[in-house]
Amino acid sequence: MTFPVSASTLDAATLGRLVGERYGMSQSSACQLLKTGINHTYLLAGTGQQAALRVYSYNWRTRAQIEAELALLLKLHALGLQVSFPLADSEGEYIQELSAPEGTRYAVLFSFAEGDKVRWLTPAACTTIGTLMGRMHQSTVGQMLDRPTYTPELLLTQSYASALTFFAAELPEMQYLRDISRQLAHTFSRAGIAAAPIGTVHLDIWYDNMAITSQGEVTLFDFDFCGNGPAILDVAYFCKQLFHIETDKQQYEEKVRHFLNGYASARNLSVAERQLLPAAGAAVWLFYLGVQVQRFDWSNIFLSVNYLKMYVSKMQAWLTYHEHPGSLQEPQAT
Repeated sequence: MTFPVSASTLDAATLGRLVGERYGMSQSSACQLLKTGINHTYLLAGTGQQAALRVYSYNWRTRAQIEAELALLLKLHALGLQVSFPLADSEGEYIQELSAPEGTRYAVLFSFAEGDKVRWLTPAACTTIGTLMGRMHQSTVGQMLDRPTYTPELLLTQSYASALTFFAAELPEMQYLRDISRQLAHTFSRAGIAAAPIGTVHLDIWYDNMAITSQGEVTLFDFDFCGNGPAILDVAYFCKQLFHIETDKQQYEEKVRHFLNGYASARNLSVAERQLLPAAGAAVWLFYLGVQVQRFDWSNIFLSVNYLKMYVSKMQAWLTYHEHPGSLQEPQAT
């Protein structure tokens, strides 16, 4: 009996030959699997040539959604923003269709982001990142993509519902998430749309999705979660990731100050938007818990009750530090 396949890992050598043929890269270019996750990433490396090949998981993104992502990247690249952008093949096509065992999967070749992933960012790097983010937001204000729109309903309500498919509602942590998601939704509702103008957001800007050269140049990549939403979502999520990395909160405050100053050099962040920062950071945090539950077999093999405890404790620490209403609420043991 031949079993159907729900997910596969495509052979790197075969992908390397395909890229060599379709993109005119050297046939001696080596292709290696870099990362498996929600999508798979391969590195193509040859003489003077490097590129990253993303193979989207089956049914993860529609072709139209991928086209919208690539159109955004090409626009940002044309404007001079440092992003990893799609490369066209010899026939001018950006998207490849691959016949995988589970069905058709899409693949895109991206320019290589020079530099390294830097966990411990310098204040100067934070300024550069802030400027780059601000320029991205300023250049796409009011633009709507054929991508998800990150409303409180999607970020909070639907993400909590997704978490319920994996975790019991009776868990103290789930009760906390239920209550805090309602409070966060109320915070957004009370602020009104004027406090959170809609535009294009990356939604996953942190050190793991950027490369920094020794000269301090920053290149953003992995726009897989790009969509429509208030700019404060990107600002807050970067700050939240920085918050968890920097145990010395004086260092955290200094780096956030540099980041926000860099951002303000490209786009004004209103007082109303700044007031939403704690809630926005927590909302994106809950959203990614929902993603991990939906794609736990690819995005988080460690998903468990113990992981949930750790994840929720980080949300609590963030909200407590920023004195968000309800942030002092602790899960109650049952």
